[in-house]
Amino acid sequence: MKKESGINFFEKFLTVWVILCMIGGILIGRYLPQIPTALGRLEYANISMPIAILIWLIIYPMMIKIDFKSIVNATKNLKGLTITTSINWLIKPFTMYALAVLFLKVIFSDLIPSELADEYITGAVLLGAAPCTAMVFVWSKLTKGDAAYTLVQVAVNDLILLVAFVPIVGLLLGVSNVTVPYTTLFLSIVLFVVTPLIAAGITRKVVIANKGLDYLENTFIKKFDKSTMTGLLLTLIIIFSFQGDKLITNPLDIALIAVPLTIQTFLIFIVAYIWAKKWGMPHEVASPAAMIGASNFFELAVAVAISLFGIDSGVTLATVVGLLVEVPVMLILVKISNSTRKYFKTEVKTA
Repeated sequence: MKKESGINFFEKFLTVWVILCMIGGILIGRYLPQIPTALGRLEYANISMPIAILIWLIIYPMMIKIDFKSIVNATKNLKGLTITTSINWLIKPFTMYALAVLFLKVIFSDLIPSELADEYITGAVLLGAAPCTAMVFVWSKLTKGDAAYTLVQVAVNDLILLVAFVPIVGLLLGVSNVTVPYTTLFLSIVLFVVTPLIAAGITRKVVIANKGLDYLENTFIKKFDKSTMTGLLLTLIIIFSFQGDKLITNPLDIALIAVPLTIQTFLIFIVAYIWAKKWGMPHEVASPAAMIGASNFFELAVAVAISLFGIDSGVTLATVVGLLVEVPVMLILVKISNSTRKYFKTEVKTA
């Protein structure tokens, strides 16, 4: 029997591991405070070097999967590409901002201090402006999505991310009266997107030239599976070693932050999915198009939050909550997608 689930045991229970890392980090911060103190000194230009290394460990393997030459295949189905790019860049960042403000500044105003609510909204904005580029490959496989077209969608969104993330975040945070240096935000994109993307592109080219594409996809990339998850969980331990006191004094905040993030995830999926259905898109294109918009590039959001606002900020906490709720919610959406496949076309046709 082939192992075609697309998501292994570790990934399936990622939320559990995240919670355990949160607890571990909190305990370290409370009983071994010398550890976060020492790590806090390892900074350059307001960027934590340990966190930067771990974020690279998370992002770099994902970047190796992306073949930007596949963008030329986008002409095979422009409707699917139109849906995912429109959702991700014209709708999602703004609905995320609106929902975050509605819940964190209005509905939960008696439960969250105004200044802290602003930090949480900022974290939500960082999540909303970064469409998923890693886990979407898992969601696509679980819903029998077209793998090649998923690569096209991810590649195009990554290219847009390079030029759109900074101005969108700057615009929305400006509306929230949060001052963010554009230079710092741009440098974060260079450090956590452009540089690993270039490194991954060189790696991909060298490996294919020496071992072939099959070796790259079926052997080389898989070598990084454990290191990617290890990097993610170690990052969370460090983050929560700094966040511990804040969580202990007000654990309700995590649940409150999760409310708009969860609603946003379902909302964006529904809008993209129904749009694809109305346009007559085949399910293997419609599903990953909706999944990309619904999920977030939380690795980038966490990295930018740390570099701009600090590892112990409410902004960073909000981005981590995004990771906490994403896996269980996305698994629910996978089930919804699979159960509604019969209402869609089953083969890809040119747009």
